[in-house]
Amino acid sequence: MVPPGVVFMDALSLTKSEWEARMQELGQPTYRAGQVLDWLFRRRVRDWSDMSNLPASIRQNLADDFPTRRLEKIRETGSKDTTRKFLFRLADGQLIESVLIPASPALYGEASDRRTICISSQVGCAYGCKFCASGLDGWKRNLTAAEIVDQFLQVEAESGEKINNIVFMGMGEPMANYDNLLRAISVLNAPWGVGIGARHMTVSTSGLAPRIRDLAAQPLQVRLAISFHGATDEVRGRIMPVNKKYPIEELLSACEEYVGIKKQRLTFEYILIRDINDSPDQARLLAQQARRVNAKVNLIPYNTVEGLEWDRPDEPRQDQFLGILRNAGAEATLRREKGHDIAAACGQLRLQVEKSFAQGSVLN
Repeated sequence: MVPPGVVFMDALSLTKSEWEARMQELGQPTYRAGQVLDWLFRRRVRDWSDMSNLPASIRQNLADDFPTRRLEKIRETGSKDTTRKFLFRLADGQLIESVLIPASPALYGEASDRRTICISSQVGCAYGCKFCASGLDGWKRNLTAAEIVDQFLQVEAESGEKINNIVFMGMGEPMANYDNLLRAISVLNAPWGVGIGARHMTVSTSGLAPRIRDLAAQPLQVRLAISFHGATDEVRGRIMPVNKKYPIEELLSACEEYVGIKKQRLTFEYILIRDINDSPDQARLLAQQARRVNAKVNLIPYNTVEGLEWDRPDEPRQDQFLGILRNAGAEATLRREKGHDIAAACGQLRLQVEKSFAQGSVLN
């Protein structure tokens, strides 16, 4: 059994050194740790009884300490452009979303055949961004590192697709679940784990400046994306309440520190909302800010959310905004966004299903 005082952790969240220590506690050679990890991440086996090269006593001990827990898929939706959204139920009944996205040149500026998973880090969100459905029902809890990792494993299994790019841009604010985020990244990156290169992982944040500085000090070369969405404090504050705590100048200062340490480019995510943040003045100022921290700007037309009043600008207005950025010397792309037909914006599918629960509907 797990020794007294040791915090319970799911098997998917343990590092190789932690598994080696566990095997030593059980009187086993440390190479058993590698066998366990091979079953979990190479062969994707979750039933301890099936791990045939482990002694029966060890399999039973592990089954006692680490009951099998996996995300339960309760709904999958697909879209015309092959974006697929997965709704998972956690062990405590909470719902989260993951999205499988086909290659998009808007993410890094070049076409590719990569497939990207958008992973959630929290159930709900406390930050209340006005364009986002994730926080409409409030914040429930942080995901464990294992629940973060398992989204990757389950979506690969359900889709039959090889995923080679991860963005932490789903439900929740990843930087507000910092310790579990870092642990999950370690497992997803490690050669004994999933084996995704750090530069193929992007952490998105609404602008938690202290955590940006913390992440800069970490050795992993993960990419960083900033949910920017407004080029003045007035406009950004209207869209993102976090701007009141960490205004634009403080955010840009943290970004400068990150770029100075990591020597890599940032991405500014900028959702275009009609008559809110899509003016030429906003575009010109955004170009200056992006050049200041050597950031690429990824423009995303607003994804309509039931219960929210905003809408996207028409395509000529989108193109005008893009043109101003480029003419001002900023690298910018416009994502003719994927998933608009499947409620792919963060939290939308979860809200729809929870509403159906409240109305007495039964999931198929």
